[in-house]
Amino acid sequence: MDAAFFASSSLSPPASPSMPAMRIFVLSGQSNMAGRGGVHRRRWDGVVPPECAPDPQILRLSAGLQWEEAREPLHADIDTAKTCGVGPGMVFARAVLPRLQEQGAAEIGLVPCAAGGTAIREWGRGDHLYDQMVQRARAAAVRGEIEAVLWYQGESDAESAEAAEAYKGNIEKLIKDVRADLGMPELPFIQVALASGDKRNIDKVRNAQLSVNLPNVVTVDAIGLALNEDNMHLSTESQVKLGEMLAEAYITNFLTANC
Repeated sequence: MDAAFFASSSLSPPASPSMPAMRIFVLSGQSNMAGRGGVHRRRWDGVVPPECAPDPQILRLSAGLQWEEAREPLHADIDTAKTCGVGPGMVFARAVLPRLQEQGAAEIGLVPCAAGGTAIREWGRGDHLYDQMVQRARAAAVRGEIEAVLWYQGESDAESAEAAEAYKGNIEKLIKDVRADLGMPELPFIQVALASGDKRNIDKVRNAQLSVNLPNVVTVDAIGLALNEDNMHLSTESQVKLGEMLAEAYITNFLTANC
């Protein structure tokens, strides 16, 4: 399967001690996190809803590990094997920014890591995608504080009954490994239960996602959100809705609890 290889470069300078810390969110998984909203016949239509508009206080970590103003498509230089469009990340960031600013945060930092067409077995500790995600998260943490991982993946695992059966164990191991490797045993992890996938096995993957029993793991259910004509990827309108759902999950379960 095609997967992007992220470049390495020098880091942007860290914030000064007097500057409020950046609040950082890792965006990972496969194509519906990378964003295919507005992508038709391998071309993005370029439509950016107002909920996804750039904001100077929302940055993204580029493939070269440089901070820059975030704008759609967030994964354009990350998921390079496929055409990227609108995903949930910008909507999420714009929705949570005012609440974080109330707590003194100056900026939000998004760390895109998703790669289309990837099964969870490709995200195991020691594999390229996993190691790059952890590397990028550590690089981002130089600038601020990692708040949560947003994870949307599993369509590829619905293609196989064996992979679907193993999904719960694999996702729980991934969460535990990420937390251990980042030294954050209570790191919030917000996953998305599938909206699409092979009808023979999608329910097995969804049941696995919905039955994860680990602390600080919240599942947002994407079932019923409208899809593109490929019946696999969320439309632009659905990505906006998903971003709002993810923001509500973060604010309700983690931000409010920490106030």
